[in-house]
Amino acid sequence: MSTTDRETRIADAVLVLAHRPMDFDPLELLHDLTGQVVALLPVRCAGVTLLDRNTREPVHVTASDEVCLALERGQSALGEGPCLDSARARRPLPVLSLTEPPGSLRWPRFAPYARRAGITAVAAVSLCLPQMYLGAMNLMMTRPADVSARDLRLARFLADAAAVALAHQQQLADKDTVLAQLQRALDSRLVIEQAKGVLAARLQLSMDEAFERLRAHARSRQQKLTELSARIARGDVPTELLDPTR
Repeated sequence: MSTTDRETRIADAVLVLAHRPMDFDPLELLHDLTGQVVALLPVRCAGVTLLDRNTREPVHVTASDEVCLALERGQSALGEGPCLDSARARRPLPVLSLTEPPGSLRWPRFAPYARRAGITAVAAVSLCLPQMYLGAMNLMMTRPADVSARDLRLARFLADAAAVALAHQQQLADKDTVLAQLQRALDSRLVIEQAKGVLAARLQLSMDEAFERLRAHARSRQQKLTELSARIARGDVPTELLDPTR
């Protein structure tokens, strides 16, 4: 039996998600998860919503790009949408159309908002450990017919790989430590947004380009993304980031 290129890419993705250094940044792991899903599945973008440790309400954490991030924020503002439903119900969602007649739409305010961004269908897979629900990964599509049940199983498999990385040090046993990791991710997302805004303004970049510049700089210097972002948000922008040739 021969191994296809896609199968090799899937195996590489699992390794990237599951094998992390001891002090990895949980927010960067979750962003890597959305990136791998978009690279391997016929979806437009993907995002992660976690349950806040204190309120147990769903909060958007990260997304593969600014389109998905805007859709995540839109759901929070509108108070409805697939990400919120999946996280609150603690269960996955199958592929659901956003193009049904207005009277039959599940999310009458979110659906037209998403369609204006080119999204015609959504789905969600759970992010969880045995006996511990963490949140949901949300999939946004422009061509829902291209997304099969096998694709959704792969998305769930990749989400499981990321969840294993979150709990690996505790051997899937220490619930409080895993929840603390996720709370750090929730807290960190705001400072990363601030750093993206600073770079976008200083370098005349899009927010997606600013984030990629930020990640590349952190990785090339083996820095945590959150720590670098906090430095930039304080106004201390590394010279090398402003001038990549240096």
